[in-house]
Order: sequence, then C-alpha cells, then structure tokens
Amino acid sequence: MQATVTSAIVLAAGLGTRLAWLTRQRPKAMMNLAGEPAIVHVIRRLAAQGVRCLAINVHHRAGRIKDALGDGSALGVHIRYSEEERLLDSGGGARKAMELLPQDDTPVLVHNADVLTDLPVRLLARELPQGGGVLGLVPNPPHHPTGDFSCHAGRVGRDFPKPWTFAGISLWHRQVLERWPLGARFPLTECIEACMNDGRCRGVVHHGFWFDIGRPADLFRAGVHLRQRM
Repeated sequence: MQATVTSAIVLAAGLGTRLAWLTRQRPKAMMNLAGEPAIVHVIRRLAAQGVRCLAINVHHRAGRIKDALGDGSALGVHIRYSEEERLLDSGGGARKAMELLPQDDTPVLVHNADVLTDLPVRLLARELPQGGGVLGLVPNPPHHPTGDFSCHAGRVGRDFPKPWTFAGISLWHRQVLERWPLGARFPLTECIEACMNDGRCRGVVHHGFWFDIGRPADLFRAGVHLRQRM
C-alpha cells in the first residue's frame, strides 16, 4: 500500500554563502524568483500534492521567512518554525523540526528550500521501503559532475560510476531520523548511509525540471524557467 504524505520538513536554515552579497540581508530561501520567494514556490508545489503540515527550520535572518509566510494559511498549509540558534546541519535540522509535525506513523518528506522541481512526491511514496528512506535523484549537473550515488533496480548505492546527484528531496519513515538524539548536529547523508547499510535506501531518478539555486547562475536560470512556465 502506497504511503500518504501529508507532512514535510523544509530546510531553510542555511547561510547561503555561495550567493555572497545576495544573502547578506535575507536568507537564501527568500530569493525572488518570478515575483515570489523561492520557498513560496516550494510550498505551493507541496500543497498542490496534498502536503498540509510543514515544519521549517530557520536561522539566518529567520524573521524574513516568518514574516513572509506566517502560519501558512494563505498558502493552504499549516506552518511551524524550528529555530536553530546553533546550526544542526541537514540531518540534525530535520530531526529537530520533525518534533513539530503531527506525531503519527506517516512518512515525512524532507525538502531543501533552495531546490525547485516538479518531481512528484507520489513517486517517492511508491518506492518507500519499510523502515527506510527514498531519495530523489537527478542527472549530475555541471557543478557536480562526479555525482553522489549509483542506483540499480531502484536500490541506491556508492558504486562507481555515480551518475546521479541527490536532488535535495527525500522521504523517510520517522524511525530512521529518530536513531539520532534530538539536538544532535549531523548531515542527512548519515541517515542515507545507515539506510544503505540496512538495504533500505531506494531512489527515484527524475529527468524533469530541477534547479538548485545555491549559485547565482542557477538562481538566474531558475527564474527564467519559472517565468516561461507561468
């Protein structure tokens, strides 16, 4: 039976250092794309796919995000904020934010705020292994030619070559993140490694729209693409 995905974590606490002066006064998630902040595009896309409860981790210029999004009602979702005085990295940030979501046994989506894509959440849900996680994967972009993972018959590994890059979107059974203590600082790659070691990490390769706006050139290209789609 395919899992229903109604809860998501949006990782928005990064400093955005690769965007240099663009993020001095605002977080990367608030970069303007086709008239709206990047994080608004992310949330609209999630809401359209049935996600209703969001936990957003914030740090740098957190007030800019909270003022713009409020409780999420204007976007058709309910938002709570996980404030990080000390950055907890992607895994630690997701682990802490998960505590703000409804405490049930449904899987939780983890989505980078600086990733724009039309990868359907339902495809991740269809591949989610019991007690594990599933990753969105994309062909290696020019800025990351060596890739992150191999993927054979849906199973993610570290074999050589690595033709796929982690898309910054993943779906997890909650007990995976709960292996780490609340407040610990760790990257999400530790969760991925643990699931790979257990044989419970799968991947969905996406060939459609995908942008990581962490670099000025990609931010510009994403804006052009969104304006054309609109």
